[in-house]
Amino acid sequence: MTRAAANAAATADALLAWLETQPRVSTNATKGDGGLAASVLSDGQGGDASDACITDVQVTAPVPRDSVGREHPVVRADAERRAAPMQLAHTDWLHHHLAVVGAADQLAGFRRAAAGAGIIPWPIDLDRMEEDVFHLLVSPPPPQPRTLSVAGARVLAGQLRSAVGRRHERAVARVGVSQACPFDLHTLLPVPDHLLRLGPDDPEALAWLWEHWGTTQPLRHVAEDADGGPDALPRPERTPEHDAIRLTFWSADWTPWRALAAVAGRWPGLRFDISPTYGES
Repeated sequence: MTRAAANAAATADALLAWLETQPRVSTNATKGDGGLAASVLSDGQGGDASDACITDVQVTAPVPRDSVGREHPVVRADAERRAAPMQLAHTDWLHHHLAVVGAADQLAGFRRAAAGAGIIPWPIDLDRMEEDVFHLLVSPPPPQPRTLSVAGARVLAGQLRSAVGRRHERAVARVGVSQACPFDLHTLLPVPDHLLRLGPDDPEALAWLWEHWGTTQPLRHVAEDADGGPDALPRPERTPEHDAIRLTFWSADWTPWRALAAVAGRWPGLRFDISPTYGES
């Protein structure tokens, strides 16, 4: 990376940290969990988009329209009604322990099927994102004073656009290739392509996620639990006929119970035991 590119990336990262504390002011803004940056870039590990089990880059999607450009108000209203209760205004991330217990050969099959990149490959509207950031910089919410010139705000917004675009490209390229995330809901129950095109805040996409996953965002910080949690099988009791995969993760607002029910139906020989920790982790 050149010095100029490194400086731009560092500036964009610093700007992201500041944006996390800012409310939305643009008419193009979408619902998020506290600030503009939360809906612009979220990597689930607090690091680069090449990290394991990253989450998706979230942007506003255009409203679905018919062949002459009109909205579908009836379909839209129904989707909004179904999705509205399922995504809290401020995401409550819940920590969970998951134990998958069964025969070693079945567990191996499940492990192969469940591994993925850990993200949903939503599209990203970089033009809209850049404009949202630019307007926030030139017109910060009171009582914060504006500290940048219009030209400076445009430069910083462009740097952020470039940094997010690079990370988004790397993240999307991992889908279908990476197996760094041991329990990837998008790998087990993929979001349909026509819903991916709508974006992460579209009511139809949110309704689908609720109906099929029981949560409206990808799991975060998914990892195998080396200690096994409080209910782990003692090592001497583990046999080829009776073993376990134990995972920890964070889910948005709800336990992903609908996804677990669907997955358990595919592997009837395995037992899925999940327990939220409610701040005990």
